[in-house]
Amino acid sequence: MRKIVSLLSFALIFIFTACQHKELPALGDTQVAVFTNEPIRFNPKTNPDGYNIGADSVIRLVNGRIIIKKITLPAYQRNVSVTANITVASNGDRWDKSGSCFIIPKASAINLLSIAKGEQKFPAVDSTKYENMLGIVGDAAYIPTIELMRFMTPFGVGHYSKEDDPLSSKRKPVYIDEWAKEVKWSQDITDLYSTLENEAYVGIFIDTWTPEGYVASLSLDVKESTITCDKLKQQHVEPIINTVYYMGQTYPDIFSRRDVSVKVNIPEGAKNIRMKYIVTGHGGHSGGDEFVEKENIISIDSAEVLRFTPWRTDCASFRRFNPGTGVWLKKRLAAHITENGYAVKEVEEPVASSDFSRSNWCPGSDVVPEVVALPTLTAGEHTVTFSIPESQPVHKSELNHWLVSAYFVWEL
Repeated sequence: MRKIVSLLSFALIFIFTACQHKELPALGDTQVAVFTNEPIRFNPKTNPDGYNIGADSVIRLVNGRIIIKKITLPAYQRNVSVTANITVASNGDRWDKSGSCFIIPKASAINLLSIAKGEQKFPAVDSTKYENMLGIVGDAAYIPTIELMRFMTPFGVGHYSKEDDPLSSKRKPVYIDEWAKEVKWSQDITDLYSTLENEAYVGIFIDTWTPEGYVASLSLDVKESTITCDKLKQQHVEPIINTVYYMGQTYPDIFSRRDVSVKVNIPEGAKNIRMKYIVTGHGGHSGGDEFVEKENIISIDSAEVLRFTPWRTDCASFRRFNPGTGVWLKKRLAAHITENGYAVKEVEEPVASSDFSRSNWCPGSDVVPEVVALPTLTAGEHTVTFSIPESQPVHKSELNHWLVSAYFVWEL
């Protein structure tokens, strides 16, 4: 015990001594309320197509399906950690919809804002590689949109959560005391701080096509290090792909026909290199990619670095967020207590659409990125290849597709 105390004392003396000549000023923790109960909806009457900015400084694109706001963070010198907090409730849309919180890349001359203003267009892409799917990869003037967090709206939480609601009141299972009023998610996004520091444009997209849509809130919590010499890490974020169809883009079913390869340059001196990969499968029909397990494979220079099947089997645990989901009755044998002990009888019980397992998401869940550590990756140009074998194409009303985004992070 005495030895442990001595070692701790030595460590504290070392830290104190090491900080004597490079103490960094403290700016304190910061919380930025980016959006507060902001409507996200498809409403061409109040939000004409294009770039619309309100008196509240909220920018609305694609008829109100995207909201964006400029934020400012203090110029920290000490290291920080950052958490994104999102709250969503239905304002009348009862369906499960894809959602994406994102950052406009500062170094990209072509981006969602300049395109919405009519100043730029998505760059033309090599049809032999990317099938003219605009905006999914970068070029000299364009950097793909950086995804902060992927989420899926639940079936009608909030709007249909009243106990006497005519839609949901008879759909509540016995194990739910009451419907949730909203759904909340938090994720650590510290790796993306360099894209947020000083000034940045942050937005939320929800794939709603109703005039009611949703209301959403977003806050960013920045925690400053308490260690006086903990210098801010100099990180770089390199977006490489994003197939989320934010604006004027098609359903990305390209993986059903081919792999997608992207070039990335690693500079000299880069360390702690890692890649973050966000993926969800979609296609809401029976047997669609939303409901069928599909393997995802990522390779760098033909060497496999990640192979996994994105799949969620815990969707029934989100039932209290899904008052508007469809419900079926299913017969089964159930054991139950009687006066004479246990007995077995056939019962009918409700099974909700929101309970079904899905490709890396549940109605009402966020999506946690896969992290790939790349400690042996050397400086120079590399080819990153994304493959989803046996995924299905869009066919008439069968809208199979995979929403994929990935970026590299390294320290300099």
